[in-house]
Amino acid sequence: MKKVFIMALLAFSSLTINAQVETPQASPSSKVEQTVGLTNVSIDYSRPGAKGRTVYGDLVPYGKNWRTGANANTVITFDENVKINGQELKKGKYALYTTPKADSWDVIFYSATDNWGLPKTWDESKVALRTTVKPETLNKPVESFTISLNNLSNDSATLDLAWERTMVSVPFTVPTNKVAMNSIEKALAGPSAGDYFSAAQYFYQTENDLNKALSWINNAVSLTPEGKDTPFWYLRLKSLIQAKLGDKKGAIATAKSSLDGAKKAGNGDYEKMNKDSIAEWSK
Repeated sequence: MKKVFIMALLAFSSLTINAQVETPQASPSSKVEQTVGLTNVSIDYSRPGAKGRTVYGDLVPYGKNWRTGANANTVITFDENVKINGQELKKGKYALYTTPKADSWDVIFYSATDNWGLPKTWDESKVALRTTVKPETLNKPVESFTISLNNLSNDSATLDLAWERTMVSVPFTVPTNKVAMNSIEKALAGPSAGDYFSAAQYFYQTENDLNKALSWINNAVSLTPEGKDTPFWYLRLKSLIQAKLGDKKGAIATAKSSLDGAKKAGNGDYEKMNKDSIAEWSK
């Protein structure tokens, strides 16, 4: 009986240790993802509720920095450089802080994003950008703090913060024309050396059309900038394709060039692979 009791106690202890109590978050986490023109913008934040409280000027004091949400940093990410209210902000991740006031708000993009709420010590050198906007009074109260991206066009949008009966709207622009032109120029310029190499490598590995693979790797090699060494891994692939097509003489010559490049780069793995292949193909 004692043994049964001990086993039951151990089983209960194990269940207690492994059990995890799940309860709703007081300030649920949320994520906003939006493409503006050709720029991807994402926001991760937590959403406190008003719960009948006076928010601005009381729960969130006027004139003091606010975490702009709850819990960990509210983090906004841009994958292209943007302009916030006319000021340039480099692409990357930023903690979003604000300083609410009765007649204006400062909106701050802070480069350190690993704080729980506000930094213990404010570092002005980490302020990537600060801008001032006017608050608007809403006709209908917003219970849960809400961040949204609105007024979308190909070149711009607004970052909107709404809670209780207050909203602030931060306009920003994105470099759609620049990104589009870069994409067009790249496409019209044709495949890059890396594109040709990847295609040739895939065809070689999948034992597809090896003649086409050889043509592509030759294109990759031909695109080597003048005065630069052809990448030894390009030559290695070319030698393998040549050997598989039965051109062992050509494969050996190409492998020797790859070997020279690998030696120059100090890449022992490619040195050995080329030496082994040359020995095999020379039989």
